[in-house]
Amino acid sequence: MKTLNVLAAIAAAAIAALATSIFTVDQRQYAIVFQLGEVREVIATPGLYFKWPLIQNVRYFDKRILTLDSAEPERFITSEKKNVLVDSFVKWRIVDPRLYYVSVEGDEARAKTRLSQTVNAGLREEFGKRTVHDVVSGERDKIMEQMREKADLDARKIGVQIVDVRVKRVDLPSEVSDSVYRRMEAERKRVANELRSEGAAEAEKIRADADRQREVVVAEAYRDAEKIKGEGDAAAAATYARAFNQDSEFYAFYRSLEAYRSSFRNKSDVLVLEPGSDFFKYMRSMGAAGK
Repeated sequence: MKTLNVLAAIAAAAIAALATSIFTVDQRQYAIVFQLGEVREVIATPGLYFKWPLIQNVRYFDKRILTLDSAEPERFITSEKKNVLVDSFVKWRIVDPRLYYVSVEGDEARAKTRLSQTVNAGLREEFGKRTVHDVVSGERDKIMEQMREKADLDARKIGVQIVDVRVKRVDLPSEVSDSVYRRMEAERKRVANELRSEGAAEAEKIRADADRQREVVVAEAYRDAEKIKGEGDAAAAATYARAFNQDSEFYAFYRSLEAYRSSFRNKSDVLVLEPGSDFFKYMRSMGAAGK
């Protein structure tokens, strides 16, 4: 019975030792094998590996591209002595796990601090050489490439590669922005006033031209109307003249009838004339003809 217990204990110990001696490395990781605190081996290939239990231990480090993003924008000074707020981020990854561990003891926070100091110093230097226009649009890509190269040289000293450095945005401080916005607003108002003045002058010019054209049209219409009226009066006078020449007596009689009709239009009309007046000439002739 004792023999079985001893064998079982030995088997359990062997299984436990085997379990503690086996470890796996993921494709997204580096593994460093330590033996009594010293770096024994660096493993970059994924797979199943063995280590001596108790005297060896393993630490893992991320092989993927990591991001260092500043929590708050940094204040830099341009060559014009103007303050700008720069919000940037850095893409980096571990390329030498042994050097990375020796330099920063494998502490990601310490590595980020080192990279942040390097990038900020480089950006401060590059921004100090350029104007606000250059850093905003003119030479932005050039600044980023130069910064990546400089930061990468320093990062290699701790086993890290700088993949990319990017500026997300460049803003002016609030006190400077307010001043800039006020100047922009004043400039826009000045342009708007100029446009309104030009528009008002153009409107007056158009109205004056329209009034002139209206006066010309009215004058020409009045001229044409008077011309047509004169021609009509002349035609009527010619007609009357021809009619009078053909039968002057009938024409005089017709005109007298028109005069009678106009004079006695209403029953209340009163006309005082001498009995021998020429106005009653055809009335008297009609009376004489009736007798």
